[in-house]
Amino acid sequence: MDFNEFAAYAYFFLVVFLVVVTYSYIYHLYTKKKDSSGVDYEHYSDMALKDDIGDTPVKPVSKTEEK
Repeated sequence: MDFNEFAAYAYFFLVVFLVVVTYSYIYHLYTKKKDSSGVDYEHYSDMALKDDIGDTPVKPVSKTEEK
């Protein structure tokens, strides 16, 4: 086995490994949308785009909630 053949096998297995890691991370993100406190952070994903004064808040704040 020369160096070029070894490099080709290493490249192939590296690509397969990265594909598996990427898909497992995507699966993890979509199965665990909420963290341990129950907050779904997907609502905050477009907060930078909807930042006008007339836009609805991402999370409404109740006046009875203590700070």
